[in-house]
Amino acid sequence: MIRVLVVDDHAFMRAALIDLFAGTDDIVAVGECADGTEVLSAVQATHPDVILMDVDMPRVDGVTATRELLQLHPDARVLMLTGTISAACIRQVHLLGAKGYLLKGDDASELIERVREVAAGGTAWSSSVANYLSA
Repeated sequence: MIRVLVVDDHAFMRAALIDLFAGTDDIVAVGECADGTEVLSAVQATHPDVILMDVDMPRVDGVTATRELLQLHPDARVLMLTGTISAACIRQVHLLGAKGYLLKGDDASELIERVREVAAGGTAWSSSVANYLSA
């Protein structure tokens, strides 16, 4: 079973993602966070295989939370999920060690497959942002 921690400041988005994973046989949401301040303690409590992280959140954003998380847990598999395409952000999270960057507008079934890929040790970069990685 793939264990996912959902990090997003919108309760509706967290609930939708949790419902999406509940419809699979192999992915379960083991926790949720409303912003980056909750991530470290949630990771320690739930031991997720994948952390699905929003970029734009109040108090502590996803980039800062990813940096802090990967400093303490370098093997953590962070997959960014956002509505924002920012070349600087994409490059920054890639350099920090995030395993992918997906857009909230991407197909839901693609998200499920991408979570599986990241959990299996791969990466998952949306085709819409892949060109920013080489620039």
